Amino acid sequence: MRLKTKLVVAITVWVFVVVVVLSCVYFRQVLQLHIDQSYKSTDIIAHQVQSATRQAIENGTRNLVINANDPVQLRAAIAKALRSDPALKALLSSVIIYSPAVYDVAIADGSGLAYLSTDQSQEDKPVQVRPEYSSLQRATIPQIWSVVFGPPILYNVSVSLERPAQGQTVATVHVGVRTTFVSENFRPWLEETAELLVVMILATLITSVFVANLAFQPIEDISLRLDALTQMQLPEAEPAGGELETGDSRDSSDTVVQVSHKIERLGRRMRNVEEVFSAMKENLDQILSNLQDGMMLFTHDARAVLVSNSVERFLGVERDRILGAKVPDIFDRTTVLGRIVREAFDRGISLVQEEITTETDRRVEVSLDFIYDDRAPQQRQGLGALLTLHDIESVQEIESELELSRRMAAIGRLTSGVGHEVKNPINAIVVHLELLRNKMNAQDSPAFRHLDVIQNEIQRLDRVVQTLVDFSRPVELKLHDQDLRRIVNAVLMLASVELETRGVRVVNESPARPVIVKVDADLMQQALLNVVLNGAQAMADGGTLRVRLTEDPRWVFLSVSDEGEGIPDDIRSKIFNLYFTTKKEGSGIGLAMTYRIIQLHNGQVDVESHVGQGTTFTLKIPVAFPSEVKLRGHLEADAATGTPISKEPWG
Repeated sequence: MRLKTKLVVAITVWVFVVVVVLSCVYFRQVLQLHIDQSYKSTDIIAHQVQSATRQAIENGTRNLVINANDPVQLRAAIAKALRSDPALKALLSSVIIYSPAVYDVAIADGSGLAYLSTDQSQEDKPVQVRPEYSSLQRATIPQIWSVVFGPPILYNVSVSLERPAQGQTVATVHVGVRTTFVSENFRPWLEETAELLVVMILATLITSVFVANLAFQPIEDISLRLDALTQMQLPEAEPAGGELETGDSRDSSDTVVQVSHKIERLGRRMRNVEEVFSAMKENLDQILSNLQDGMMLFTHDARAVLVSNSVERFLGVERDRILGAKVPDIFDRTTVLGRIVREAFDRGISLVQEEITTETDRRVEVSLDFIYDDRAPQQRQGLGALLTLHDIESVQEIESELELSRRMAAIGRLTSGVGHEVKNPINAIVVHLELLRNKMNAQDSPAFRHLDVIQNEIQRLDRVVQTLVDFSRPVELKLHDQDLRRIVNAVLMLASVELETRGVRVVNESPARPVIVKVDADLMQQALLNVVLNGAQAMADGGTLRVRLTEDPRWVFLSVSDEGEGIPDDIRSKIFNLYFTTKKEGSGIGLAMTYRIIQLHNGQVDVESHVGQGTTFTLKIPVAFPSEVKLRGHLEADAATGTPISKEPWG
């Protein structure tokens, strides 16, 4: 069955039910009204007969001497008075003639014997026992329905006449009421109502058909628009499954089914487009997150719709608050950057690598390009604008790091070559020294002392060369997901004895939730331990060593701050060089090894120091790597020395 037919049938049935229910309620009210009116008119007749009976008894017994204690004499006197009163008889005759609902009238004594009756054959006989007409007023609808339209039933309306002094019932008026009168009066009205009900149902059927057609007209319009949209989106050759679905929707005669099929097809296509869009958005977000420059794309009404993560560094505002905001809400005219960008937007002037210095003495290069649609009917209709913020100081820092990497690469190549070239002569010297020791006699004891000195120096030189070889040797990383908080706690536990010995108090500031990174736990512990011990050794008189762990969407920041003397500017660029140290007991290997380990993890090491105030080392580690990536092979050289790193393909 078509949905339109179902809708017509549903409306018709609903209206029919409503009409039937309301008609039943109305029938009940009308029946009750007829019954009440019939009862009231009959009760009036009964009281009239009662009044005429009292008058007849008074007139007929006025001149008679009656023994009130003799019931037989009293009844005979009352019967004679009633039967001889012409006014009472005339009243009873008129009631029978002019009251269709009254079947008969009887006047009986206290024992139920009739004094007078419209049916003379019933005089001096017991009056028939009938149900009281008042009970019909309290009946339910089914009971009234069965009484009115069932077999004829006689009901009784009774009124008693009592002696005022004795309170004794002298006579009782019984008026018989026929139910056929109610049904005869009610049936014509019922027939008219039934005819009206049929007319209403037909009118409802016609109205529902019209309403259904009117209601489905927008759906048919939607179907046509969907057809047009489908034809616009359909490729030249559609798969067989799509052709079959299109045929099914056309074969169906139900408009709603057709629209449902078309919407389902469009929904599948939209889901496919959404998947492609999501993939493109993820790729775009990944590209933007790796950009060092700030990039903002605005619509024609100057609303930001695309914002890179680096913009937060330039504006100091969260990226989520910038998205969707307009230029006046993002840039403040009181700032140098905000004033230049606002003026360029207001005037529609492009900016080409405009270099400015912010209030914090930060050098920023600003570029603003407006995008126009040359094919638009209006001349150069604006589509939007692209704003690029370039940090000049960051580029200089990167260039400095590259220069450092190049110098470290040269040092690495040199130390690697020296280590391998010196190792073999040292081994030969050790062997010949031992042979010389065996050939010498015991008398040459002073010579043995010189040989011991030579042997000790050779061993020290061998350790130095072995350190060079180990430092330049390729390292295999064992990357696993680690909670960096546990690594920090483990390092502080290892260094606790030396920290207590030097009078250093440790303040560990770590977040409550896990900080997950993919690192080599052993190497990371070694890198952090070198920085912690370096900070403790920098505080000769003790102090506070603050270890702080924070993160953002891209990096985890592990900062170690001491209260030492600080690092002078002239030697700050050398602290990561191998064997460079300013401490008597230092080896110059720890910080170089830390730099190397962090570089192997694709991280960065930043140093901030103020002479006389202390130094802060910040280890920047990427938040996460893809879980399926496994580092295979060995690294030919490390980022600490700047030597090119050779890796096998990522799995």
